[in-house]
Amino acid sequence: MDERRGQAYHRRFSPLYTDYYEYSMTQGYYLSGKGRDEAVFDICYRQNPYGGGYAIAAGLRDAVEYVLNMRFTSEELGYLSLLGYKDDFLQVLEKMRFTGDITAVPEGEVIFPGEPIISVKGPLIETQLLEGLILSMVNFQTLIATKARRMVCAAKGRSIVDFGLRRAQGDGGMGASRACFVGGVASTSNVLLAFEEGVPVGGTMAHSWIQSFDSELEAFRAYAQMHPDDSVLLLDTYDTLRQGLPNAVIVGKELEKQGHHLQGVRLDSGDLAYLSKKVRAVLDEHGLDYVKISVSNQLDEYVIESLVDQGAPIDMFGVGTRLVTGYSDGALDGVYKMVQLKGRPIIKISENPAKINIPGEKELYRYYDAGDGLWLLDGLCLARGDNEPTVLMHPDFDYKKTEVAGLKREKIRKEIVKNGELVYTFPTLLETRTWSAQRFSLLYGEHKRFANPHAYHIGVSRELFDLRRSLIETRSS
Repeated sequence: MDERRGQAYHRRFSPLYTDYYEYSMTQGYYLSGKGRDEAVFDICYRQNPYGGGYAIAAGLRDAVEYVLNMRFTSEELGYLSLLGYKDDFLQVLEKMRFTGDITAVPEGEVIFPGEPIISVKGPLIETQLLEGLILSMVNFQTLIATKARRMVCAAKGRSIVDFGLRRAQGDGGMGASRACFVGGVASTSNVLLAFEEGVPVGGTMAHSWIQSFDSELEAFRAYAQMHPDDSVLLLDTYDTLRQGLPNAVIVGKELEKQGHHLQGVRLDSGDLAYLSKKVRAVLDEHGLDYVKISVSNQLDEYVIESLVDQGAPIDMFGVGTRLVTGYSDGALDGVYKMVQLKGRPIIKISENPAKINIPGEKELYRYYDAGDGLWLLDGLCLARGDNEPTVLMHPDFDYKKTEVAGLKREKIRKEIVKNGELVYTFPTLLETRTWSAQRFSLLYGEHKRFANPHAYHIGVSRELFDLRRSLIETRSS
């Protein structure tokens, strides 16, 4: 067990944490002699969540940890035997370790539909089994990191704090809180995450604390004596303006006489814009202009944006349910699709054009606008082909193209695992948060707006365009 702060503890995820058909297919590969055939799978998603213009990649570190530590116990193999899997196949599973490669965008990167954000390369018998758990981690954490970034964007410099653990879906609470930091939150109420990751932790008080005393003032005083410099008093247990606020002022002035300062007050109900303005005025009137105002209660990016636009003097937004559940989108539609087998590009055809994948092992580049240095578009090229195209094509229409000759570009995916060994150093969660914010600043504002965001473009090289069209024609004939 790693006891260094800032380094997450390893949690064992059973290799049975996947869908049944993964084992049916994997045994089939083995029995038909295909198990050692080298395959490349791409992970991409088809539609931005929340009707937005982007997503924020997350979940990679947890997924890689799972892949590199995947082991079968005797009990798990025994269960697979009961399901009818053959002994020689189970013997292969018993000794199996991931020996392939993983290439991915770093956590915190801004990503777009159709891009291969993660590619997994290796023997079919290994790569097929990884689908379920990798998608589970990456889809969920990317969904939550994106929601967090939208809220941070709406807050316009005010702090967003993760209050969501109690509203998260069971074990998903840890992944959700982690993804919140990737997306830019300032701190969390999740003590275990803070312990494991070395991130800021904090909280205020619940109504039950105040209800446990004979009076609200007594409750405030008791709490302030135990936390003389970091008390945040909850104002709405009985009456925000007639009881909670006056009592907070009394305690704040008492702390001043003792050489301490009340940190803040919290509003958890009512008209938050109206109440925050009233609270700010009274605090300032009594010389408590340094006391911060925090609010909670079913907040999301739209409510936060409205409060900011109304000039509500709020310093911190505590967000729970609508952050860690990814409200109002239940899931990210990420998929794990084979794009190459034994060095040969392959394609999946669909009546829905959005489900026709881009074949082959690829490189992903990001191009910068020559004028202001912001991101212009992303480009895909074959890994072993023309990786310096002068023109990028729309994946479906050859009359839509963009000149990219001479533009600054960068390869945005990193080599994470090589031949089964980790070759990438994962940054801390706080480092990822800072890096992600820097990356997000390079995205045009038109892609960030909540209503009708401008679509970010992804192009392909002429060589890749022709390959895809040829495979579509071949498979459709």
